[in-house]
Amino acid sequence: MDGPKQKIKVVNPIVEMDGDEMTRVIWRYIKDKLICPFLELDIKYFDLGLLNRDATDDKVTIESAEATLKYNVAIKCATITPDEGRVKEFKLKKMWRSPNGTIRNILNGTVFREPIICKNVPRLVPGWTKPICIGRHAFGDQYRASEKIIQGAGTLKMVFVPDGQGEKTEIEVYRFKQSGGVAMSMYNTDESIQAFAEASMNTAFQKKWPLYLSTKNTILKQYDGRFKDIFQEVYETKWKSKVKGAMFGHARIMMEMSKVISWLKVCPDGRTIEAEAAHGTVTRHFRVHQKGGETSTNSIASIFAWTRGLAHRAKLDDNDKLLDFTSKLEAACIGTRSQYLNTEEFIDAVAQELRAKLAVRAKM
Repeated sequence: MDGPKQKIKVVNPIVEMDGDEMTRVIWRYIKDKLICPFLELDIKYFDLGLLNRDATDDKVTIESAEATLKYNVAIKCATITPDEGRVKEFKLKKMWRSPNGTIRNILNGTVFREPIICKNVPRLVPGWTKPICIGRHAFGDQYRASEKIIQGAGTLKMVFVPDGQGEKTEIEVYRFKQSGGVAMSMYNTDESIQAFAEASMNTAFQKKWPLYLSTKNTILKQYDGRFKDIFQEVYETKWKSKVKGAMFGHARIMMEMSKVISWLKVCPDGRTIEAEAAHGTVTRHFRVHQKGGETSTNSIASIFAWTRGLAHRAKLDDNDKLLDFTSKLEAACIGTRSQYLNTEEFIDAVAQELRAKLAVRAKM
């Protein structure tokens, strides 16, 4: 598909992380039909498809995260985190860890999830008219937990041995009976929690939204309590003076959001992000696609991964033309109305709508 006579120049590179299955298929459509025809763009490409992660012993994932730190902007396709079945299916060397978990830990980043609101798509909660953004800590905890199946009777202990002077601390966690069970140990660091607080408050400040931290500090008095105390300290010392009125609060209930569409991983400095659609690789559609069948895979979240990443690149570079392009591409996604379209037809329809919007802009 031909592009405009003059492409929009993107001065600095972006990191592209390719993925798996049906999302990899639509990723190529998006790149070929909605991105490359309109932008002069330097892409640092990393293939995070499962077979390439296996072939490189997952070094490609680490390299992609390091490149993200260098160039500040990454756009990621959905990827497979293998279980036993996937190890057998792909004949993998081992059960590789989640690439998202690996990337999050290298970026020391916080995951922010925000819905894509379409007027023509009914909401699950009709009275909920304003968007919210959910931030999730992305270091330590379950991502780096140690776990073990306990077989038989015995005593589980948690031990801390300090470097240098100081006495060893030993806590009895549980005395298992004959049936055994399962155990897990996890941790976090003050430095990482502070980075989580900085990223969260920076995001809230930019959006001009209130910020609430939700914990179970009534149960996990020390673990979640540490998060609460550090958030309060960061707010009081660094952020309270930057805004008028209350910006930060704490809720002692677990607030959850399901079926959220798009996410960003944001570093504490607010400059480095990785954008990705918050869904899987759509295996069921891929099986149909492999057999030559027609699919209708919703590509909007993957398109928004590109637009949100490129919009951040535009803000870092003061590139108004690029920012305008991302806005028009998002509007084209939401504004494309038609009867049933297959996967590629929808992206073609978005491309047509985008061209119309850009043509109107060119005439102004």
